[in-house]
Amino acid sequence: MRVALAQVVTGRDISGNLDIVEKYARKAKEGGAELVVFPEATMRAFGNSLLDIAEPLDGPWATRVRRIARAADIVIVAGMFTPGDGRKVRNTLLVTGPGVEASYDKIHLFDAFGFAESDTVDAGTRASTFELGGIRFGLATCYDIRFPALFTANADLGAEANIVCASWGSGPGKVDQWRLLARARAVDTTTYVLACGQADPATEGIETKGSAPTGVGHSAVVSPLGEVLEELDAGTGLMFADLDAAVVKEARAKLPVLANRHKF
Repeated sequence: MRVALAQVVTGRDISGNLDIVEKYARKAKEGGAELVVFPEATMRAFGNSLLDIAEPLDGPWATRVRRIARAADIVIVAGMFTPGDGRKVRNTLLVTGPGVEASYDKIHLFDAFGFAESDTVDAGTRASTFELGGIRFGLATCYDIRFPALFTANADLGAEANIVCASWGSGPGKVDQWRLLARARAVDTTTYVLACGQADPATEGIETKGSAPTGVGHSAVVSPLGEVLEELDAGTGLMFADLDAAVVKEARAKLPVLANRHKF
């Protein structure tokens, strides 16, 4: 099946961000994709208030994404914010489209590199997968990529591909870490990894302030044996890749790390 990764820059305006989703969903469908992945914080970019726009999965923003998916006849994965406990939100991935409805709340919160996501966000507790086109996909968000156990848990649930939606923080060595981790998680689990991040705002002439992670680009699709099949640079763009469950089966026959592992 063909998938697309939409590397975009979202901002404060949640309506304008929906326009971005609609534009790229249509382009992805025109390119033959059955699935289009958008980054973490598609609903509103980090560095802006989140509590005032958080809404449930049946709220108006998610409902509009469903309508876009239905109109384009494509499954959309996009980062949004849902209500948490008290004055916190949850960092949620919405998956919606013909025959598919799923969600995932980010488990590992980004309390690192001078940013404290846990100040405003409640952590999720469960892995989540969905099936499309004969392939099962696991879900992960940004900082999750540093924790192999989640990806193994997704594989145990049958995942043959892992989707990682991110708004990766910039800084020395951070792009290299992002690329390394995407490849490592693919090899750890012999799954495809679809790593879709926010583009670098500077490529659009957007200045950012503070420590909020706003994206570095370099979205990539990695094979189950760690080969980078497709990769974007720092700027906005739409990338396509073809996935085949038979490739995962072959990789697992050659490198049976899931079967060979010991559980401690």
